[in-house]
Amino acid sequence: MQTRRNKLTTKPERFDALGSCAFRFVAANTGSWRLERPEIDFSSCVKCGICEKNCPVDAITIHKDRDECVSIMWDYCKGCGICANECPGNCISMAAERQENNDNI
Repeated sequence: MQTRRNKLTTKPERFDALGSCAFRFVAANTGSWRLERPEIDFSSCVKCGICEKNCPVDAITIHKDRDECVSIMWDYCKGCGICANECPGNCISMAAERQENNDNI
Protein backbone atom coordinates (compact mmCIF):
# COMPACT_ATOMS: atom_id res chain seq x y z
CA MET A 1 0.00 0.00 0.00
CA GLN A 2 1.43 3.35 -1.03
CA THR A 3 1.33 6.30 1.29
CA ARG A 4 0.21 9.71 0.05
CA ARG A 5 2.84 12.40 -0.15
CA ASN A 6 2.23 15.44 2.03
CA LYS A 7 1.02 18.28 -0.23
CA LEU A 8 3.16 20.81 1.60
CA THR A 9 6.41 19.10 0.68
CA THR A 10 8.85 20.93 -1.55
CA LYS A 11 9.93 17.76 -3.34
CA PRO A 12 8.73 17.63 -6.94
CA GLU A 13 6.28 15.05 -8.21
CA ARG A 14 7.48 13.20 -11.27
CA PHE A 15 5.24 12.57 -14.25
CA ASP A 16 6.69 9.71 -16.28
CA ALA A 17 4.03 10.09 -18.97
CA LEU A 18 5.30 13.59 -19.76
CA GLY A 19 8.95 12.64 -20.12
CA SER A 20 12.04 12.27 -18.00
CA CYS A 21 12.28 16.00 -17.22
CA ALA A 22 8.62 16.70 -16.41
CA PHE A 23 8.06 17.75 -12.82
CA ARG A 24 5.26 19.54 -11.00
CA PHE A 25 6.34 21.38 -7.89
CA VAL A 26 3.61 21.11 -5.31
CA ALA A 27 4.78 23.94 -3.06
CA ALA A 28 6.89 26.83 -4.25
CA ASN A 29 5.87 30.26 -2.99
CA THR A 30 7.36 32.33 -5.82
CA GLY A 31 5.00 35.30 -5.91
CA SER A 32 7.69 37.57 -4.46
CA TRP A 33 9.50 37.48 -7.84
CA ARG A 34 6.69 39.42 -9.46
CA LEU A 35 7.40 42.89 -10.88
CA GLU A 36 3.94 43.35 -12.43
CA ARG A 37 0.58 42.02 -11.35
CA PRO A 38 -2.62 41.44 -13.31
CA GLU A 39 -5.57 43.74 -12.67
CA ILE A 40 -9.00 42.57 -13.77
CA ASP A 41 -11.88 44.69 -15.03
CA PHE A 42 -14.69 42.52 -13.66
CA SER A 43 -17.44 44.51 -15.38
CA SER A 44 -16.22 43.54 -18.86
CA CYS A 45 -15.15 39.96 -18.04
CA VAL A 46 -17.28 37.35 -19.81
CA LYS A 47 -15.90 34.47 -17.64
CA CYS A 48 -14.57 32.58 -20.66
CA GLY A 49 -11.75 30.93 -18.68
CA ILE A 50 -9.01 31.50 -21.25
CA CYS A 51 -6.80 33.21 -18.66
CA GLU A 52 -7.24 30.24 -16.33
CA LYS A 53 -6.35 27.74 -19.06
CA ASN A 54 -3.24 29.64 -20.17
CA CYS A 55 -1.75 30.43 -16.76
CA PRO A 56 1.51 28.46 -16.63
CA VAL A 57 1.39 28.06 -12.82
CA ASP A 58 -2.39 27.51 -12.40
CA ALA A 59 -2.67 30.61 -10.21
CA ILE A 60 -5.98 31.77 -11.72
CA THR A 61 -9.43 30.41 -10.90
CA ILE A 62 -12.69 31.46 -12.56
CA HIS A 63 -15.84 31.55 -10.41
CA LYS A 64 -18.76 31.82 -12.82
CA ASP A 65 -21.28 32.42 -10.03
CA ARG A 66 -19.57 35.55 -8.57
CA ASP A 67 -19.39 39.17 -9.67
CA GLU A 68 -15.66 39.23 -8.93
CA CYS A 69 -15.22 36.09 -10.97
CA VAL A 70 -11.43 35.90 -11.32
CA SER A 71 -9.36 34.99 -8.28
CA ILE A 72 -5.58 34.87 -8.32
CA MET A 73 -3.32 33.04 -5.88
CA TRP A 74 -0.80 35.82 -5.32
CA ASP A 75 1.71 33.48 -3.67
CA TYR A 76 2.23 31.76 -7.03
CA CYS A 77 1.53 34.44 -9.68
CA LYS A 78 4.82 35.53 -11.23
CA GLY A 79 3.41 38.45 -13.23
CA CYS A 80 4.32 36.94 -16.59
CA GLY A 81 1.39 38.66 -18.36
CA ILE A 82 0.22 35.64 -20.34
CA CYS A 83 -3.28 36.05 -18.91
CA ALA A 84 -3.41 39.67 -20.12
CA ASN A 85 -2.09 38.74 -23.57
CA GLU A 86 -4.56 35.90 -24.04
CA CYS A 87 -7.69 37.64 -22.71
CA PRO A 88 -10.00 38.14 -25.74
CA GLY A 89 -11.90 41.00 -24.09
CA ASN A 90 -8.82 42.87 -22.82
CA CYS A 91 -10.22 42.63 -19.30
CA ILE A 92 -6.80 42.03 -17.77
CA SER A 93 -4.06 44.64 -17.68
CA MET A 94 -0.66 44.51 -16.06
CA ALA A 95 0.21 47.05 -13.36
CA ALA A 96 3.46 47.68 -11.51
CA GLU A 97 3.70 45.60 -8.34
CA ARG A 98 5.62 48.24 -6.39
CA GLN A 99 5.76 51.94 -6.99
CA GLU A 100 9.25 53.40 -7.30
CA ASN A 101 10.09 56.36 -5.11
CA ASN A 102 12.69 58.37 -7.01
CA ASP A 103 12.65 61.32 -4.58
CA ASN A 104 15.55 59.88 -2.59
CA ILE A 105 17.96 59.69 -5.54
